[in-house]
Amino acid sequence: MNAPVQPKTSANIASHLPAMARLDPSRPAIISPDGKGGWRTMTFGELDTMSDRIAHGLSAIGVTRGKRTVLLVPPGPDFFPLVFGIFKTGAVMVAIDPGIGRKALLQCLEEVRPEAFIGIPAAHVARVLFPKPFRTVTANVTVGRRFLWGGHTLDEVKRLGRDEPFPMVEPSPNETAAILFTSGSTGIPKGVVYSHEIFDSQVRMIREAYAIEPGEIDLPTFPLFALFDPALGMTAVLPEMDFRFPGRADPAKLVEALTTHRCTTMFGSPALVDNLGRYGEAKGVKLPLLKRVLSAGAPVRVDVLKRMTAMLGPDAQVFTPFGATESLPVASIGSREVLSDTGALAMQGRGVCVGRPDPAMTVRIIRITDEPIATWSSALEVPVGTIGEITVAGPVVTREYYARPEQTKGAKIVDGDRIVHRMGDVGYFDEQGRLWMCGRKSHRVETKSGAMFSTPVEEVLNAHPQVRRSALVGVGPRGSQVPVVLLEREPGALLPEPQLIAEVKALAQQHDSTRAVLHVHLYPGEFPVDRRHNAKIEREKLAVWATEKGLGR
Repeated sequence: MNAPVQPKTSANIASHLPAMARLDPSRPAIISPDGKGGWRTMTFGELDTMSDRIAHGLSAIGVTRGKRTVLLVPPGPDFFPLVFGIFKTGAVMVAIDPGIGRKALLQCLEEVRPEAFIGIPAAHVARVLFPKPFRTVTANVTVGRRFLWGGHTLDEVKRLGRDEPFPMVEPSPNETAAILFTSGSTGIPKGVVYSHEIFDSQVRMIREAYAIEPGEIDLPTFPLFALFDPALGMTAVLPEMDFRFPGRADPAKLVEALTTHRCTTMFGSPALVDNLGRYGEAKGVKLPLLKRVLSAGAPVRVDVLKRMTAMLGPDAQVFTPFGATESLPVASIGSREVLSDTGALAMQGRGVCVGRPDPAMTVRIIRITDEPIATWSSALEVPVGTIGEITVAGPVVTREYYARPEQTKGAKIVDGDRIVHRMGDVGYFDEQGRLWMCGRKSHRVETKSGAMFSTPVEEVLNAHPQVRRSALVGVGPRGSQVPVVLLEREPGALLPEPQLIAEVKALAQQHDSTRAVLHVHLYPGEFPVDRRHNAKIEREKLAVWATEKGLGR
């Protein structure tokens, strides 16, 4: 089906759903495991009707416009009607990744002061055991069996509703639609305030960037991208996996879902794509129907791209969109350009090319500082080819963190009537206008000779065939830190440790970005990684480990 979705008549992001339901009500919207080895399907018409019924029911129990509503429900047949039901009421959906851990989760809840809480039974058990963050909640909904904690069940909410169109709230473009918490992989989780206008811009930009057409079929393995599918007019196929731990997803089950439902698109974290590519290489699996694979959350290594693209048809690519919860998308590059050009440059210490900025985005590089910057000035910018902090402005840039004025001050710059977001990533533009990423600003190693950046160093050393990942950390006080590189072996690597370290040191001496690396050590086991994507190396923890071990002396 190539017909475009009819124009929306509302600023509400949920208005994409009834538009799609009118266009093709019988087309599958959600396909999910039925728990018995098969699949169950919800059409766009059914999803729209069910979200209307839920919106009516939520309004009846007081979940109305502006009410901060925490949703702790995994992607599935209940998740999507709830999300669109919340948006239709004008309530503010609060999404917190449960994989961030109990302490961080409770801290996020304490900050957001929720007024409604919708969750699976395990989430309500936490509410009973740790009641303080929930003291502001006036409406509770259990998705599943309710025990002794009171409130309503989702089935009761549905019975309170009715099968007629809900009078969808028509918010102003800047009205808050959701508060989405970051993973906290480089600090404390922060609630990013999303307006309906930002969601709408994201849908439009993603559709245009990847030429997505209504009627396509997606395998989303990350909840935020799963949420976009109905708005894009795509069928979402939910694989059998724990969405909290994408790196643990069974590649055989991913392949089964992709082939059974003839998926044209897949989104996965680099860790998931790595595992899927290794499985495909070992089993000889091909996925010729996939038009595109999107992978984000951390740099995707060249070897990962090679294995994944080998599974695809000749016209398909792996795209690596660059962005963050605070601004997505920013830029993108396809595997064709990486494998033919930029990948080789990355292994020479240039960093990782993340492509050209989206036409709707303004990307500028400023001098590196850890201090807040109140207002924009052209004097902040650095010349082409100079590494600095990446800043972005445009229709998907969020304006603030919820209840975090200091963090907002440190990450946002006022530029006339728009907000510039400081990505916290460092990088530069090359002469062709391509953006290169060199790692997190907070991960730079400040030596007596100047700053070293994680990605240019690690991409060089990751080229060794028996190194799965490397990590640059600094030992000692900033300004006189000693650069130390830790290695994670490839599975089954047999090279003796002294020989591996000697070869990596020799490799480091071949490039300017790594010549100062004199201390290389093997890390026992796998690196600690972020909870959301299972791909971002937690270098802060590795730096503590290296310091405690007395490395770098």
